[in-house]
Amino acid sequence: MAEQGGSSPGLRVSGAALHGVRRGPVFEILVDGAPVVAYEGETIATALLGSGQIAFRRTAKRGAPRGLFCGMGVCFDCLVTVDGVPNVRSCVTPARPGMRVSRPGFEGEHDGTPD
Repeated sequence: MAEQGGSSPGLRVSGAALHGVRRGPVFEILVDGAPVVAYEGETIATALLGSGQIAFRRTAKRGAPRGLFCGMGVCFDCLVTVDGVPNVRSCVTPARPGMRVSRPGFEGEHDGTPD
């Protein structure tokens, strides 16, 4: 998996792998200034992973990448800034159309799109 910008190929399940599950309506959020597809009912973390973003922030002290770990809001590794509000747990926060998300520690490093 690529470390630069914390991205990898998109991770969305599609086709027969959905086993008949229907997604909600599609919309976009902005991640580090770039549009990212999300579906109604998804969390910010789900949209990020679906677009190939595996690192959601960097640690303040060493700059180590962090991403989804517990998936239930306990570990705080998935913290992002949403609409100017820092330290939002992306794994438990629903994505909303037009939401602006930034990944702490990635400012100016990557445009938010998969490599």
